[in-house]
Amino acid sequence: MAVRPEHMQSDLGPASGRPEETPAGDGPPGDGPSSHEDIQNGLGAAAMPGPDDARGDDETRAYGTSAQAGAAGPGGPPDPPGEHKAIATGRNLPVAIAVGVGLGGLALVTLFTVKATFLLYVGAVVGLALWELSRALGSRAVNLALLPVAAGGAAMIALAYWTGYRDALAAFAVTFVAVLAWRLPRGADGYVRDVTASVFTLAYLPLLASFVGLMLARGDGDRRVLLFILLTVCSDVGGYFVGILFGRHPMAPVISPKKTWEGLAGSAAFCLAAGAIALPLLLHGRVWQGLILGIAAVAAATLGDLVESMIKRDLKIKDMGSILPGHGGILERLDSLLIMAPVVWLLLTWFVPHVHHG
Repeated sequence: MAVRPEHMQSDLGPASGRPEETPAGDGPPGDGPSSHEDIQNGLGAAAMPGPDDARGDDETRAYGTSAQAGAAGPGGPPDPPGEHKAIATGRNLPVAIAVGVGLGGLALVTLFTVKATFLLYVGAVVGLALWELSRALGSRAVNLALLPVAAGGAAMIALAYWTGYRDALAAFAVTFVAVLAWRLPRGADGYVRDVTASVFTLAYLPLLASFVGLMLARGDGDRRVLLFILLTVCSDVGGYFVGILFGRHPMAPVISPKKTWEGLAGSAAFCLAAGAIALPLLLHGRVWQGLILGIAAVAAATLGDLVESMIKRDLKIKDMGSILPGHGGILERLDSLLIMAPVVWLLLTWFVPHVHHG
């Protein structure tokens, strides 16, 4: 099977945060062929960063690449696996891994020392993601109510940890009112557009992140959050290794052409194993509960990947940012975590309602 042109490029085209130069043709943005330089460097065909702690944009991360199913030419034999691995080294993999390990290490240190410092870590990461999304929306003339969303979001995350979900929900409502008022002086043109984008951002980033605060607030909150992070890592690592080795069948070609069903199966297998082993060990849950948690986690993580990819396609940008070498933007690192947070919190609340010690 021949490699299709749309599989020979990155997800959404140009550099991070900048509008895409839409190629000729009738396909969706970013589906045109990559530049000659990218093809020479092996980035256009199948640029694959490392696993969860070394992944890049949504096209080249955990699920492998459908380009691996390609052939040398029309009717030619499939490319040998070794060639896929050679192409996969287009990004600076050691730097990407080092950055990922550093972020994970900082999370663990803050999580198992003073839990409130981990909350500050979460707030800082969400704040950077908010800044990235604000810039991306601004490239399409969408004016985010950045100050109210940032202040209200910080209050939501803090209140979720210190006082509970009721106060966090109240902070969300008050912030919504503040956004409505904040946008009034700019006039009627684009009012609904800007308010809608601001409320979407408020829900997508701080509201979802507040569920991490709710998990952390429990007496065994450090272990609950550790399980939450472990499931995310397993989803990405399993998807990456299985996808890079066996990925042949595109999962969502319109949204993210290089994700494959084989990679999804790898994510599911790793998450099921992690849930079945880690839930009994960390929180004294049952194996069957861990299996349910694992499959729910991989479903949420996959949705998070696809949602973030769709947002970038709509905004016609490649990456949300470039702050993390080898990864892209902060939001590229958070997309799975954000959608998984309420799912994991809810299932752990049902399965392990009481604090277990030992």
